Amino acid sequence: MILGYVLVVLALPPLIYIGNPAVALLVGGAITLGLNRAPLAFAASAGTYLLQTAIVLLGLRLNLETLWQLSADYSWGVAIYVLSTLAVGLAIGWCLKVEVPASKLITAGTAICGATAIATLGPIVKAQPQQIGVALATVFLLNVIALFAFPLIGEALDMTQREFGLWSALAIHDTSSVVATAAVYGEEAADVATTIKLGRTLWLIPLVFAASLMERSAGARIRVPGFIVLFIATAGVASLVSLPAVITNTANLLSKAFLVGALFLVGTQLTRETVRNIKGRSLGQALILWAVIVPLTLAAIMLIYGDSV
Repeated sequence: MILGYVLVVLALPPLIYIGNPAVALLVGGAITLGLNRAPLAFAASAGTYLLQTAIVLLGLRLNLETLWQLSADYSWGVAIYVLSTLAVGLAIGWCLKVEVPASKLITAGTAICGATAIATLGPIVKAQPQQIGVALATVFLLNVIALFAFPLIGEALDMTQREFGLWSALAIHDTSSVVATAAVYGEEAADVATTIKLGRTLWLIPLVFAASLMERSAGARIRVPGFIVLFIATAGVASLVSLPAVITNTANLLSKAFLVGALFLVGTQLTRETVRNIKGRSLGQALILWAVIVPLTLAAIMLIYGDSV
């Protein structure tokens, strides 16, 4: 246990200095795989809080007018993406004869918000622990692939910051990976991706409501995540008050540092058991679904918004 703490303390300062979330994810994963256990027992919760804090601080870089404009411009695109992905994902699961609860988890995780959707829907659709574990592990794998592949594709296609931010917000599963991938590409991409992704995350509310009615589950919790409210609040502060440069610059630096720390902690959850769980028909469903939506989403963005974003 002490060795784990020592490795974390030694690794985080240079990673924050480098400022690349992808590198932080790899280092965190390497430490866990090397030790064959997570170095920190509280890594999952700490990573979540760091990510949420990073997103809230990003709000100081934006304003309410920008948030409203981005949401208004792309809300219909998000709706089409979510609904289409849900339909295609369930169809692929049916064709592959994936167990229904597992198929619903993979589909919802791809359509809305990755691990959050899977963890929320798991009890509602009466998924077995093994099915939840496979879904979470599969989503983790695809997030890692996106974190490294998307910026290379964006640069190869000479995508604008806004195009790349929109693509990341739609085609990547988890919020942490969306923000991190976009941040690798640029600050404007990160701003766009964060705003659009948080709007996409809110689709979890009607999905949970619908799933609860279909499964006749009375114990489902439906609520707006508090950090989204705080993100909008900080953007409101930036709109109404002319903040000194030292505050905005410090907030920007802290946001980047917290994002690196969050991805490092996400990486420490890559256990050998997680790797072993990446298998079966659920993996096939997730890969086929992602192979369909990633290029189609990219093509749609380049075709519809290529001349306007």
